[in-house]
Amino acid sequence: MTKMDNFKYSVAIVDDEKESLYTYSLILKQSGINDVFLIQDPRELPLVLKERAFSVLLLDLSMPHISGFELLKYLSMEYPEIPVIVLTAIKEIETAVECIKMGASDYLVKPVERNKLISSIKKAFEMNRLKEEILGLKQRLIEDKLEYKEAFSEIITVNQKMRGIFKYLEVISKTDQPVLITGETGTGKELIARAIHKISGKKGDFIAVNVAGLDDTMFSDTLFGHKKGAYTGAISNREGLMSKANGGTLFLDEIGDLSEASQLKLLRVLQEKVYYPLGSDIPKSTDARIIVATNQDIHEMVSKGKFRKDLFYRLKAHHVHLPPLRERKEDIPVLLEYFIEEASISLGKKPPKYPKEVITYLMNYSFPGNIRELKMIVYDAVARCKSHFLSLDAFKDTIDISNSIDKELKSEVVKFYLQMRFPEKLPTLKEMEELLIEEALRRAQGNQGIAASILGITRQALNKRLHKLHKKTSEKIFSK
Repeated sequence: MTKMDNFKYSVAIVDDEKESLYTYSLILKQSGINDVFLIQDPRELPLVLKERAFSVLLLDLSMPHISGFELLKYLSMEYPEIPVIVLTAIKEIETAVECIKMGASDYLVKPVERNKLISSIKKAFEMNRLKEEILGLKQRLIEDKLEYKEAFSEIITVNQKMRGIFKYLEVISKTDQPVLITGETGTGKELIARAIHKISGKKGDFIAVNVAGLDDTMFSDTLFGHKKGAYTGAISNREGLMSKANGGTLFLDEIGDLSEASQLKLLRVLQEKVYYPLGSDIPKSTDARIIVATNQDIHEMVSKGKFRKDLFYRLKAHHVHLPPLRERKEDIPVLLEYFIEEASISLGKKPPKYPKEVITYLMNYSFPGNIRELKMIVYDAVARCKSHFLSLDAFKDTIDISNSIDKELKSEVVKFYLQMRFPEKLPTLKEMEELLIEEALRRAQGNQGIAASILGITRQALNKRLHKLHKKTSEKIFSK
C-alpha cells in the first residue's frame, strides 16, 4: 500500500457503527495517517471541533440523534474550510447530488473500497492545501511584507520579481511537497533552496548534492547508502544522504542529468517515502523534504522523452523560476557594492572606490554566467587593484560587452529583426547608423567609451562618426 505523502494530516471519522470506525481507522493508519480521531456519537462533533482542527472529515449519513445531512449542513455553515467525505449505504444519485450541493467534497457508497477511500482523502488533502496556499499568497501580496526576512539575507536583490518569489516561498515552505527550482547557471538556486529550508522550521539538516555525472549505481550509493558486501570494495555499511537528511531537506542540483533508472528510484521515494540501500532488501523510511534544481529546459526534456513525465509532475508540486541577471539589472549596483566589500574583506584590503561608469558598463553586459559571473569579475578586479580606486579598465580587461550576446540573446535579436515592419521606403544605412549611435549613447548614459564598446568599434571610430553627424546637422541648420 502506498503511504500518504504527508504524515501531519489529521482525519476525524463520524460513524455510529463501532466496526466501521475501527475498519476506516485501520485503513488510514496503514496508509500513513496516524492522527485519526473517532466519534461514535454525532452529537459530540460540534464540541470536538471547538477544541481542535482536522484536515478532512469522514461522515456517515444514517446516524441516530443527529443525521449526517444535518451535520453536513452545520459543517458547511460553520467550518467550510474542512473537506467532508460522505460515507453511506444509500446508493442513490439524488442523495449524492444533494450532498455535493451541501458542500461535501466526495460521496462514497459502503462498503468503501480501500483504494477509493485513500484516493478521495488524497484529493481532499490536495484541494485543501491549494486553497491554503492561494489564501496565504493573496495575504502576502496584499500586505506586501516578508515575514521571514532573515531567511533571504544571503540573497542580495532589490528586484520586484524576486520579492514576489520570496512571498511565494513563504507560503509554500512549510508544506512537505517537493519544490522544483529552475533558472540559468549562477542565478542562486541553492540559496533559494536554503531559504526554503530555513522557513520550513525543519529540525533536521540541509543536505545538498550535485547529481550531475552520477551513474545509477553512484546515485543510489550516494543517496541511499549501501550494505556491507553490496559490491566489491563495500567493506562496511554506509549511510546515504537520504538518511542524513531525515527530518530536514535534501537538495538535488542538476536533476536534469539523472539517468532513466535513477529517475525511477527518485519517483519511488517521492511516492512511497521509502528506499532501499544497495545490497539490502529491507526498506528504510524517510521524511526528508525533497528540493531539486536544474538549469536545463525541463519542459523540453519531458516533451522529448528525456525526463519522466510522472516524475516531473511529482516534482512540480511547487515551481520557482529564477530570472537571469540581465532581467534584474537594478540588482547590479547593489551586488557590485556587496561583492566589492566581500572581496576586500577576504583579501584584507580596504574597499576601493569606483567611477559611476563601471555600473553603466556592467548594465550593458548580458552576464551569461549571471550572479556567479559578476562575483568572479568583481573579485578579480579587486584582487588586481593596486590602489584605492577601481578603474573602468579593470572591468574592460575581463569582459567585452560588444561580444556579450549569447546564443539565446542572438536568437532574440534575429527574431526581432524578422518581426520588424519596415516602411515601404527602407531607411538608408546612414540613417540606421545614426539611430544605432543614438541608442548606444543612451544606454551608455552619454559615455562615448562605453557606447563604442556596445557598438563593437573603437572610441576613435565613434568620434569620427559623431563628428560627421554633428557637421551634417550644422550644415542643415545654416542652410535654412
